[in-house]
Amino acid sequence: MKKPMQTLPKITLKQLAVFVSIYQTGSTSRASEEMHLSQSAVSSALTELESRLQMPLFERVGRRLNQHPNAHPVYVQAQAILGQSLTLEHYHKYQAGQIHIGASTTIGNYVLPPLLAKLYEVLPDANVDVYIANTQEVVSEVEQLNIDIAVVEGMPRPTDIKVIEQREWRTDTLMVFAKHHSKWLAGLVNYDKDEHCYLLTIEQLAQLPLLVREAGSGTRQIIDEQLLKHLPDPKVVMAIQQSEAIKRMVSADIGLGCLSQHVIEAELAAGKLVQVKIAGIDLSRTWWLVWHKARHQSPIWQTFIDIIE
Repeated sequence: MKKPMQTLPKITLKQLAVFVSIYQTGSTSRASEEMHLSQSAVSSALTELESRLQMPLFERVGRRLNQHPNAHPVYVQAQAILGQSLTLEHYHKYQAGQIHIGASTTIGNYVLPPLLAKLYEVLPDANVDVYIANTQEVVSEVEQLNIDIAVVEGMPRPTDIKVIEQREWRTDTLMVFAKHHSKWLAGLVNYDKDEHCYLLTIEQLAQLPLLVREAGSGTRQIIDEQLLKHLPDPKVVMAIQQSEAIKRMVSADIGLGCLSQHVIEAELAAGKLVQVKIAGIDLSRTWWLVWHKARHQSPIWQTFIDIIE
């Protein structure tokens, strides 16, 4: 019995590359500059691709190109195909290793560095790019196929769950904390010498200024779900984008803070900050590994997974 002949695709890598460039730059003129092609060649490649796909990718309004709803899903697949093609073309380079790693802020600043050091011990010639932002932003980059693997603090909430793989990685605990001998705690709460922390009720915490991370961060997600919803009419909740800024403001006794134990462990050990335990509140959380199903899993990708797990 004869094997059926393999159907060869009529779409070319050049057409996909042109489309990705137009999608990212927003115009054929900028895409032609980026790809060092004539504008007519760029326009022709886009027209041919739309013809092969039998659907529009952009809507022409005068000289402007507006993305058609078809454009995004095709963009994601085009990125995956081009990435895999480059991996194949430069396979020898991937033996040394190239990887794009994403991390949410706390992990990127406090947990990822020693893990990267281990990666470089195993692969001294590794080519590593790191993107650090809040959980929502990192997951968005994973969806766009700009990141090979990400480690994030909050529950990943991609726009398209079908294309994203996610796995529980580690556990972490958030801590409410204050400046040692803070004016906000004076005469209000008891200090537990055995636990080296102050003890506070939910009602007491609600009367104090609380400094927290911004919406979209993994830390804020847990604070919203496991702390703030229990507070009866909290007095002040100030949203701040950087954990270091929160630490400094708490050190200046502007209010209490709530961050990962990894962020404040040095200050706790030095006695500059002190933990504040809230009765009946559990601020433990799960950290997640996240990657796109279509992303090529190169040798260094697996090496990194082996190291962090």
